[in-house]
Amino acid sequence: MSLNTPIVPQTNIKKVAMLFSGGPAPAANSVICSAAICFSRAGIEVYGMKNGYTSLADYKDGDVLVEGKDYLKLNYKDLEGCRSEGGIIIGSARVNPGKLMKTPADLTNPETNAPMQRVYKALMSMGIDALISIGGDDTLTTAAKFKLYQDTLPADAKRIKVVHLPKTIDNDYKGIDFTFGYFSAVDLLATQMRNLLADAKATNCYYVAQLMGRAAAWLSYGACIAGEASLVVGLEDIIPEWWMEEDQIDTATGETIKDANGNALKRKVINIQALCERMADTVCARLEEGKPYGTIGVAEGIGEYLPMEELKRCVSEDEYKNLKPDTFGHYPVSQLKFSSRLGRIVADIVNKRVGKKIKFSGLQFGYEVRCHRPTAFDIILGSQLGTGAYRALVEKGIDGVMVSVTGQLDLVFPKFEDLIAMEKLRAYQRPIDPNEAFHQLARYMESWK
Repeated sequence: MSLNTPIVPQTNIKKVAMLFSGGPAPAANSVICSAAICFSRAGIEVYGMKNGYTSLADYKDGDVLVEGKDYLKLNYKDLEGCRSEGGIIIGSARVNPGKLMKTPADLTNPETNAPMQRVYKALMSMGIDALISIGGDDTLTTAAKFKLYQDTLPADAKRIKVVHLPKTIDNDYKGIDFTFGYFSAVDLLATQMRNLLADAKATNCYYVAQLMGRAAAWLSYGACIAGEASLVVGLEDIIPEWWMEEDQIDTATGETIKDANGNALKRKVINIQALCERMADTVCARLEEGKPYGTIGVAEGIGEYLPMEELKRCVSEDEYKNLKPDTFGHYPVSQLKFSSRLGRIVADIVNKRVGKKIKFSGLQFGYEVRCHRPTAFDIILGSQLGTGAYRALVEKGIDGVMVSVTGQLDLVFPKFEDLIAMEKLRAYQRPIDPNEAFHQLARYMESWK
């Protein structure tokens, strides 16, 4: 190809819709704009759906979706300079039209597929030929469900092609090594961790930072490795011996929650004392090095599994009474500020071991990183993924795939069925594997106990 510009192939795609779903991520506009630039330069109209699936899922027969309210027309002539901007030019939302579809049988059930049917009808009303979804594992699952739903339609019904672009600063995505925005988010968090370390050194204290990362601690590990933390702990680090069970409690009434047979429902919890003993090991090791200060990073996913007595100590009485577990007995991590509590427990342990009192302060980092200005790497990665949507749909004529990269950002297109547990219509998660070198790097950079 050298200096030749791309050749526009023949395609039946005349209109594409693009949407962004879930939490923001740095380089979101790199993805959106690079895709829109390629399609519009090829003479294909691009509709950026505002706020995710919101307008599509609310569609009713006969509705007319309105430019400016429901979507934006995106053209390369208007997008110069946009790829490097923070934020999301088409907005986002967490509307999930596939949430009722939990098994393959739900694809043909009118009660469970109704929201997806509305999405299909809305896109048909606009004359859309292809849908590009950008989002996390839930959005990947929704994209796969949209394709699977269309597979159940009559043979003569129009099929809207669909490709998905992976987004999550948590980086917990099967099918791609690092998602766009991850390193930008890590960069800001690492800066904050380094600032805390400088403060801790100046005042002889410890900071415990609660960092993003629910089921996977990629973000916490990246921030703490680059931010020179004394220790980082994620949910992946909780060994079997530290897991326990307790009764589920209704926080509003204090009563035990029971099943239909009158048996107490159980929830898995972490032995916090055991976890804090391990954290104290690092503090004591640093004391032996002559360092009565440091920083500890803890992934927010730990908060889901705090015992109820600990939860009660981490939030106000009003907040505690309004905590509601999901169907798995897990509590919303964004509402649980538990870092200070962990610090107090560690401080008590260290004092008992060595007779030295150390001040611990807790902080919570998170939302401030999601619209951080993207790094050059993430702009390049995001631009490649956005371009990959065009190359998959127009140049290669494929759909039902996620756009990914390998090696030196070479494009690859894994199929939905390789990324989804088909029996339960759920994307595979990817926590950090403690046997992998990325995870182990943290241990080598920390104080050895």
